[in-house]
Amino acid sequence: MTGKGFGKLSILVPAYNEKHTLTALLEQLLRLPIDKEIIIVDDGSSDGTAGIVRDRLQDTDCIKLFHIRNEGKGAAIRTALKKATGQRVVIQDADLEYDPRDILKLLKAAEEGGYAVVYGSRFMKMGRRLSLFNRLANVIVTGWVNIIYGTHLTDVETCYKMLNLCLAKDLNLREKRFGIDPELTTGVLRRGIKIYEVPVSYEPRTKKEGKKITWVDGLWALWVVSRSRMF
Repeated sequence: MTGKGFGKLSILVPAYNEKHTLTALLEQLLRLPIDKEIIIVDDGSSDGTAGIVRDRLQDTDCIKLFHIRNEGKGAAIRTALKKATGQRVVIQDADLEYDPRDILKLLKAAEEGGYAVVYGSRFMKMGRRLSLFNRLANVIVTGWVNIIYGTHLTDVETCYKMLNLCLAKDLNLREKRFGIDPELTTGVLRRGIKIYEVPVSYEPRTKKEGKKITWVDGLWALWVVSRSRMF
């Protein structure tokens, strides 16, 4: 599949202390056969990631943005979104847990099905299994969204969320950390817009390997979902 006939896609890449995977990720994204712009935001990294973004990507068309201090994944996505000019946007974590080639699946579903929002679900196709904690946290958050909004989603916490740009900007996202995922989802559902899911590959890493999300983020996600209905 190629991107012929598809509108330009803005790929938003929040990066915090990902020097071991960032270069390989960017190489894979640049090879995607679609009309695209890659917007990478270094979120105040302290491990040399900012240097990679600044120095090693000079000969690419990537848009490079920097936070002076670490502000969180949500803040980095919001910064990238301000610069996006594509017809659609998709979020791509910098840790290579997700296979960038799966972006083509989301784009094909969005284009051929006419969907404004497409998610890549890790639980429709599994590689390495999630840890018990991460699996349970996702089941609880996703289940709570389904109860409140009457949906049948399988993976609210997925990184791969593709939206029409105008919709993404209209959501007025405010979350700074991982609460951006449930905030984005509930913002879409409150507008009565269907979220279509497609299966994607996933190779999770451990906390020792750099996993950053914690149980506190899981509790906050539940609050973000509840808040969306309360206010």
